Amino acid sequence: MPLIQVKLIEGVFSEPQKHEMIRKLTDAMVSIEGEAMRAVTWVVIEEVKSGSWGIGGKALTTADVGALSAVESPRAPGAEST
Repeated sequence: MPLIQVKLIEGVFSEPQKHEMIRKLTDAMVSIEGEAMRAVTWVVIEEVKSGSWGIGGKALTTADVGALSAVESPRAPGAEST
């Protein structure tokens, strides 16, 4: 039985977005191994405390991720519309 583990910085994704991740990751496994995998595919989402995740030697916070999202996607939550 597949176990898919996802780690996210807390406060970045909404509950509906996390539910969508679970659904789509399960769908990905089903697309590879067949429909029988749906009932036995586990997806675990763990949220890591803001500042307890690092990249490139720097601690990453929820605000840092939000700033990255705003740059990459003008329609990201909190981004100003033009």
